[in-house]
Amino acid sequence: MKILLISSSPRKEKSQTFYLAKQVLKGCGKKDVKQDIIHLCDLKIKFCRHCEACHKKILACPIKDDVRYCLEKVLDADGIILATPNYINHITGSMKALLDRSSHFIHCKRLLGKYIAGVVSSGSGQDEDVTNYIKYYAHTCGAQYSGGVSCGVPVNKETIQKAVLLGQKLYSDIKIKRKYTAQIRIIENGKKHFGNIILRRKNHWTEEYLYWQLKGWLGLTKGE
Repeated sequence: MKILLISSSPRKEKSQTFYLAKQVLKGCGKKDVKQDIIHLCDLKIKFCRHCEACHKKILACPIKDDVRYCLEKVLDADGIILATPNYINHITGSMKALLDRSSHFIHCKRLLGKYIAGVVSSGSGQDEDVTNYIKYYAHTCGAQYSGGVSCGVPVNKETIQKAVLLGQKLYSDIKIKRKYTAQIRIIENGKKHFGNIILRRKNHWTEEYLYWQLKGWLGLTKGE
């Protein structure tokens, strides 16, 4: 089992966000788990140019930076922890830039079968908008959301316990391939929505269209 932590705090190991996220990792700390950590501030992440290259040829991108490295790490993981400080009731700019560059994941539901957990810290502790956004991102990419943990800083003992429990839940979800009925319904509705878009754009988004065909999601007969 592989669990990837992506932290977008510019303060790295010194941040309360990362400290809280490490408690989630602690809860996932079983012998069969390989853990990996990415600090976005160590990487070069540029803004999406909306050129659609990654839809025409899967994960192709003319921008030369570290995004491909991050996205391949996500695809290789069973569980992903997205950790961010609250910046004006949203994720940080660095994490938003990364997620914007993952639009292929949304079109082709590339995170199906994976689980995402959210970690947020702030001065106010009013972080529901941010955890809800992480949950939304999970669903739109096909992943189920194991839950989120957030708090105002400094992190307290009660929140640390919640974070450890979230890590245990993330591990359990992956281990038993838990299915959350309501979330599956949202994901399937999203798949239908993008299926129609893929059909309309099949002559432009050639490899994504081929991906849907190979998955058998379009219901097309041979020759159509």
